[in-house]
Amino acid sequence: MHTQILCSGTAAAIAARRMRNILGSVLGRDGWMWRTHEVKLLTTSAGDTVTIGEISYKLKTPRNPELVPVKHISDSLPQTVVQHLRWIMQKDLLGQDVFLIGPPGPLRRSIAMQYLELTKREVEYVALSRDTTESDLKQRREIRSGTAFYIDQCAVRAATQGRVLVLEGLEKAERNVLPVLNNLLENREMQLEDGRFLMSAERYDKLLQEHTKEEMDSWKIVRVSEDFRVIALGLPVPKYKGNPLDPPLRSRFQARDVYYLPFKDQLELLYTAGPNVAAERVSQLLSLATTLCSQESSSLGLPDFPVDNLLHALHVLNAFPMLSSQQLVQRLYPYNSILGKDGRTAVEGVLSRFELLDGRRQPAPSAILSVSRTKDPEGHADVSLRVADKDITFQVPAGIKETRPPNSSPAFISTPSQSQLMAEMMQSHMVKDMCLIGAKGCGKSVIAREFAEMLGYSIEPLMLYQDMTARDLLQQRYTLPNGDTAWRPSPLVTAAIEGKLLLLDGIHRVNLGTLAVLSRYFSLQKIYRFLFLLTVLPFKMLRYYCLSIFPVHPSFRVLALAEPPVVGASTSSSGGPQQWLGPELLTMFLYHTVTPMARAEEMDLIQGLTRDVPKEAAEQLLHLTHSLRKTNNPTAQSLASSLSTRQLLRICRRLSQYPEESIAHAVNKACLSRFLPSLARASLDKSLANCSIQDAPDPAERTRDFSCSTKDGVLTIGNVSAPVYSATEKMKIPDVLFYDNAQHIMVMEDMLKDFLLGEHLLLVGNQGVGKNKIVDRFLHLLNRPREYLQLHRDTTVQTLTLQPSVRDGIIMYEDSPLVKAVKLGHILVIDEADKAPTNVTCILKTLVESGEMILADGRRIISDPREAEGRPNTIVMHPDFRMLVLANRPGFPFLGNDFFGALGDIFSCHAVDNPKPQAELAMLKQYGPDVPDATLQKLVGAFGDLRSMADRGTITYPYSTREVVNIVKHLQKFPDEGLANVVRNVFDFDSYNKDTREVLIEALHKHGIPIGAKPSSVTLAKELPLPEAKMTGYWTINQAGNARRKLLCPTETHSIDVKGPVFLRVQSSPCNRQESRALSFSEEKAHWQIPINEVNIICDVATKDDVLYVATCNPVSLYSMKERGETIQCMELYDVFPRTISGAWQPFVTVAPLGSPLDGQVVLHEEQSNTVLHLDMVTGAVRRLMLSPDTDQPSTKASSWWSSKEQQGAHKMCHDFAHKNWLLFYKEEGNQLDVLDVLEGRVHSISLPINLKSVHLVAEDRWLLLESNTNQKFLLTKPMNMSAEDSGVCQLHSISEDSVSSGHGASSDEASVPQMLSCEQLPNENLSAALDQKIVSPNRILADSGSFARVVVGFPDLVSPNEVYSFKRPVDLSVMKSAESGAHVFLRGGLRSSEAKRQNCVSLLSANQVVRALPPNKVPLREVYPKDVTPPMTAAYLEVTDLNSKKVKYIPVPRSTTVSPYTSWLSKVSESDVLMAALGSGGVVTVDMGGYVRLWETGLDALQRSLMEWRNMIGTEDGRPLQITIQRDSGLDVTAPKHGKTDPNNAPHVGGNQWAGGTGGRDTAGLGGKGGPYRLDAGHKVHQVSQAEKDAVPEEVRRAAREMGEKAFKERLKEINMSEYDAATYERFSTAVRRQVQSLRIILDNLQAKGKERQWLKNQALGELDDAKIIDGLTGEKSIYKRRGELDPELGSPQQKPKRLRVLVDVSGSMYRFNGMDGRLERSMEAVCMVMEALESYEHKFKYDVVGHSGDGYDIELVRADKVPKDNKQRLKVLKNMHAHSQFCMSGDYTLEGTDASIKELAREEADEHFVVVLSDANLERYGIRPERFAQVLTSDPQVNAFAIFIGSLGDQAERLQKTLPAGRSFVAMDTKQIPQILQQIFTSTMLSNA
Repeated sequence: MHTQILCSGTAAAIAARRMRNILGSVLGRDGWMWRTHEVKLLTTSAGDTVTIGEISYKLKTPRNPELVPVKHISDSLPQTVVQHLRWIMQKDLLGQDVFLIGPPGPLRRSIAMQYLELTKREVEYVALSRDTTESDLKQRREIRSGTAFYIDQCAVRAATQGRVLVLEGLEKAERNVLPVLNNLLENREMQLEDGRFLMSAERYDKLLQEHTKEEMDSWKIVRVSEDFRVIALGLPVPKYKGNPLDPPLRSRFQARDVYYLPFKDQLELLYTAGPNVAAERVSQLLSLATTLCSQESSSLGLPDFPVDNLLHALHVLNAFPMLSSQQLVQRLYPYNSILGKDGRTAVEGVLSRFELLDGRRQPAPSAILSVSRTKDPEGHADVSLRVADKDITFQVPAGIKETRPPNSSPAFISTPSQSQLMAEMMQSHMVKDMCLIGAKGCGKSVIAREFAEMLGYSIEPLMLYQDMTARDLLQQRYTLPNGDTAWRPSPLVTAAIEGKLLLLDGIHRVNLGTLAVLSRYFSLQKIYRFLFLLTVLPFKMLRYYCLSIFPVHPSFRVLALAEPPVVGASTSSSGGPQQWLGPELLTMFLYHTVTPMARAEEMDLIQGLTRDVPKEAAEQLLHLTHSLRKTNNPTAQSLASSLSTRQLLRICRRLSQYPEESIAHAVNKACLSRFLPSLARASLDKSLANCSIQDAPDPAERTRDFSCSTKDGVLTIGNVSAPVYSATEKMKIPDVLFYDNAQHIMVMEDMLKDFLLGEHLLLVGNQGVGKNKIVDRFLHLLNRPREYLQLHRDTTVQTLTLQPSVRDGIIMYEDSPLVKAVKLGHILVIDEADKAPTNVTCILKTLVESGEMILADGRRIISDPREAEGRPNTIVMHPDFRMLVLANRPGFPFLGNDFFGALGDIFSCHAVDNPKPQAELAMLKQYGPDVPDATLQKLVGAFGDLRSMADRGTITYPYSTREVVNIVKHLQKFPDEGLANVVRNVFDFDSYNKDTREVLIEALHKHGIPIGAKPSSVTLAKELPLPEAKMTGYWTINQAGNARRKLLCPTETHSIDVKGPVFLRVQSSPCNRQESRALSFSEEKAHWQIPINEVNIICDVATKDDVLYVATCNPVSLYSMKERGETIQCMELYDVFPRTISGAWQPFVTVAPLGSPLDGQVVLHEEQSNTVLHLDMVTGAVRRLMLSPDTDQPSTKASSWWSSKEQQGAHKMCHDFAHKNWLLFYKEEGNQLDVLDVLEGRVHSISLPINLKSVHLVAEDRWLLLESNTNQKFLLTKPMNMSAEDSGVCQLHSISEDSVSSGHGASSDEASVPQMLSCEQLPNENLSAALDQKIVSPNRILADSGSFARVVVGFPDLVSPNEVYSFKRPVDLSVMKSAESGAHVFLRGGLRSSEAKRQNCVSLLSANQVVRALPPNKVPLREVYPKDVTPPMTAAYLEVTDLNSKKVKYIPVPRSTTVSPYTSWLSKVSESDVLMAALGSGGVVTVDMGGYVRLWETGLDALQRSLMEWRNMIGTEDGRPLQITIQRDSGLDVTAPKHGKTDPNNAPHVGGNQWAGGTGGRDTAGLGGKGGPYRLDAGHKVHQVSQAEKDAVPEEVRRAAREMGEKAFKERLKEINMSEYDAATYERFSTAVRRQVQSLRIILDNLQAKGKERQWLKNQALGELDDAKIIDGLTGEKSIYKRRGELDPELGSPQQKPKRLRVLVDVSGSMYRFNGMDGRLERSMEAVCMVMEALESYEHKFKYDVVGHSGDGYDIELVRADKVPKDNKQRLKVLKNMHAHSQFCMSGDYTLEGTDASIKELAREEADEHFVVVLSDANLERYGIRPERFAQVLTSDPQVNAFAIFIGSLGDQAERLQKTLPAGRSFVAMDTKQIPQILQQIFTSTMLSNA
């Protein structure tokens, strides 16, 4: 017997035992001199013995030597390890199972393996994961020639063969799996599935003494070997993540803590690894590692430092001693990525403590110089790096292909930072696997590919997804052609065997437990990595199993790619970002961060890859992107992630093809700005503006032809052409009904551009906007066949690619549409992509990016045909293959998964929106050619409003084109059905949600869709008979030579002096036009409010075509709007008209709109100062026209304002012919006419021999003048074109008026003073109708106070006496008393002092009507209203005199809501409270003194037409019950139809078939029966109850319900002892924000539901068959099902914390002071009320408090986070506190301090997210606070999202503020009503977007 002592360096021992270092942690060259325990191997004749210290173990010869671990023991074992080995040996001799527990890393495994190698034991190794099942441990079935056999698995094999079972990762296994082993561990017994029973060796041997072995075998009893042991390896839970040990299981093990090697041992190891490295540095590194593994550091939340990797790091340091330690530490422990701010500072503190912060001093390797193969068979390459100025060459593993010199690839543009990264990767590659961390789209995959090609590696990409199992990573089951089951190695295994570079894409997605399975493959060093793969090979049928051992290729390496871990996120959030980088993963890789490129580098890259991109465009793009990336605002960051380098390259590729495109368009497309939350959109717009990227409206846009045509095999859409594809499979080309409209063609043109660039397209939009139609149409035009895939919640990766099915016991895979499309080059349309889990759709990424994908049946898709040559099982991707993906927009209410967020940057994105109104209208016309245009316009308008509401968040459902199209289709098919009924097909969904219903009805009524109206609710004014028309006299124009009667008037002409122009701002405000005929039908068509100040006074209204002009005079301003327009333009002229000129000056303005070519321009005339202004409403230019050159502004010495004397005569303007661009001016009591020709810029002055009272332009060349004292009429005739030559030819003729009785000559005593005289004649048929005689003659219609209307026949063209026909009034209007009835009696002092300036009388010649507005006291109310009805309060009545029907009616005009306090000034304007003008479209417009515009329809024909349309819209309910008729041909029932006998007495007949005129019979004529020839109504009353009455609820039932509600309400009040007064007060605040609260709560509910969405639980014994387990099902496994269930959170993952919100409200004195002005305090109270109500019962998700700030301080507590108000009483108390505080506090402003303090305070609290919302009316400038300072505070802490809402203050200060504050963070509420809406917006776009 000779002894060998294994000491350091005995070469013989090494050779004998083939012991070489395999495991880094136990390498060591120079051993310790002194040992307490030695490991001895004694060889005796009786066999070998191993002794450790005093304990020895006798070796047996292994039966399967290949199962004995080798090369684990190093030549020198550290003392600690020997101690561990000794302890294991003790337990082994005792027959006990051991559990080695300790931190992550390979040390525990290596100790176990060393022990087994020492004792020559065979090993059965299992790495447990969450997917390990019972059958993986005991027995698994396999099918052999049609029969299922049980194959023993590791635990059973180990037990029967006497091996050691090594179980690694006990904390990963699911709870119920390991107890299977309990009995085996304790009693060495186990019942197997195939009926055998494992029995412990002692019992078996005892039984064997009594029974024979055959008997035992027949009883199926199997002996468990006495050498069977279990060594379990696990991490301590709870410190690390995982499942805690089951107590019964734990009690069966003996535990040993295997901590890291002691400092001294480690140091020795490291010294030997890095002989070139200074000893001091080594010890510093180790000190750092030890510190970061200490108890203290883990309580700080720092993950353990991967101590075991230090060894690899030292190998690198050894080759590059000049490398900085800090860089090295970053690779081992990327603390910048995994830790928050506090963690980083802690680590940097430790680094500086050990003097390792040398990153700045030491140079980094700058570039790879060359790569060349070595000669050795192992496959290495020599790599030279340039570091500082030295070149260092070293060896790294290389692939089997040829290496390639760096920077030789055309597709890879190297930038300095990337070449440095490559060089660093080379260093790490020398020793270990790597992981690249970088944001998506920053070039990780490209770098990895370049790296692999440089070293000659083939890449094996493996896309990881979330529910990937450990088995998916290693092996897959499949069936052989004869139906036997077999195992196929996964790509990972083939890569290991063939020596490829395994690219693990997305390790941040996969579960930790799954990855841990890989860790053991990665950590077995270098060539000695063996894969123990259990594969069952069919040809070894003699033994049921065979162990195949494959050597791992020496060059096999792993390169993982991951997105940065999210600091502070939980590890298990499903699908969300995770903090995935934990201590276990740290030990697996060396980490490199791919930093975002610097701007210059990115520019080089873009220019290198897209040569022709316009440089300026690229510069702008980069400026924008980098400005977004730099901010610490999370909104901007998320926008920046949409603009990754990959997207920028795509944009530039496109710009280089189409350089004329706008960058703003490209950016908006890339960010899908159309569907961003409003805040993010504001932020993006602001950033675009800051980078001066403006979306210039393309002037050609309107004129461009939007058409698509195909000719000669070329398709042209818009301006883009493409060849039409020649397809073989015609039936797969979609063909769809598609009506072209401009907007969709624009989208298709855009798609075609990208399609031609080779992009895959993603279309995002709301539901029903035509995404599918557009795609189908697009493919139809291109003639491309398509494959269609619809995704849903249960889509899995398997279903996306292949569908397994079983045929004759063999698994067959059906190709999914995706695979077919790839093979055949079809277009794959993926619909509803956002419904599938993101982890599933992620596999599309590799397909799009690298063109590679591995299918479940082992085939792979490859894009490069060269690579596919000679490789079996490959599918080459067809070059024509493309994907078109459709998804709904992210966010509420679709609640899909954020497909765009996950994969948006690999597609070219297009937002599809509802067509714009014009396009939608055109499209609907094609769907419903017979539907009236008005109806379509109403629909388009109403839906447009609803959509903008959905965008603002007022309603949740986005109404789309699909709904409108359905309505139109219905109307087209059933035209009799009313629109109001048909729209209910869409809106009945909302009929149970009260708030939404109110919003909807309001929107529909606004556009005149009479939903809810009854056909009977028609309220037209009562018609009264008109007195007979009498001929009352003659007008004779005196032509005779009498000089007195025919006067010539001299004329002189001069050009006008123009001053100006001055440019004033034209403000436009939205016009909230409401259709008036929503619930009932009346003469009023529509109404809206002009935004005027309450002291302003309306003084004129004029119309031209469909434009309305309204002038106001206090201050002077002009408003213009279209009849159907969206906006109101306003021009304020108070700079031109100063407010006062010496005393009380009351300006009075008249408007004259000019005609073509001066459309849109207006002349304004002020009567007192005679100022004439020319305004251009488009440009805002104002010019002053000086009519008389001599007089400048006449000095109107105004009489002092208290004198009652009227001022002298005013200047007047006649603008009847303004549309011909000439105007006439005169002065009352004056004797001169000034004719202004605006186009020529001249004034013709005509001097008259008389003093004027008024002028009426009867025709262009004939004017009627009234002399001032005698009211004598004169007719002035002038030549048509007035030019200087024939001036002085104007003739004046006097007109004599004669009454009928006295014949000619006698002057009439009642010379009428016309108030209105038409300037054109009545059409002949109207004239005939008015006078009841057929007559053709020139005529004029005239109105004065004594008659309803007068018609002067023959005037002004005929010389013979003109007959005057009058419709006389019973009482002259001028003598009616002017006492005001109604509202303003006491407001207007005494009687009117003067005549009103506006007559308010117009003639509508086409309708044959005269309309005038009268005050209520001049209307015969008694005749209009019945006795018992009180007339309504009105502003005026419109008296409509209809000369056709000879009727007069009085239409009430509702009272205005506000009236200016200047009552006497008002009374001078008009005697009633309205002004009126005729509309170009027929009808009149009135504007009341409050600025309310109403359009009226007065013409009879027009009214009847509208009423018909209106009734059609409601639909005819004729009240008849509906009948269901089934047509049967019985031949018996109906004899021939006949009229029937006529009953002489006409008695009612019901039923039968004899009499005519009955009801309900058959054959005869009558009503309601059948078979009669026609309906015949014999006048019998049909007693029918109206439908409405039938449907109505009886009154007593309604009353009971009401009482019940009231009773419950009072009970509730009593409960919370709240008085009814308090309840009413609270109700006031609550109802104001009810809608917002409602919509917020809906969103919260939905999000909660989404968060609770159930997941698939795999490996269930019941449920749905799991496709992945179909083979296991064949073999008879039980747990092959999956079912939906709630996923328990992973153990050890942090709890989800609530979000933290603080509302900081302004309760300063100014809030109280200005509350009366704009209600700001009340609005703030409403906002607080909204927060309290919306978040009620969501306290677990949102922890909120409300704090006030005022002059008293900045932390006035209103609501405490732990004591939120629970009921209305408590909430009211909070509101009362706010109110009281602002009433009594000190003045001063603490907005800034309050914000600052709140942000700091919240940042200290633990929460998921932090929000601060500041409400303030801070006039920051007044308090000397610079807005920049406030902006700084708002963004001071990136953890806290702070928002500010300012209550608009003076002037444009608020807007200036908003420009300086960060976008999306500050809001200005000019109207305090917006505060609750803004708050709701903040909630929805931030808090709830990721709740």
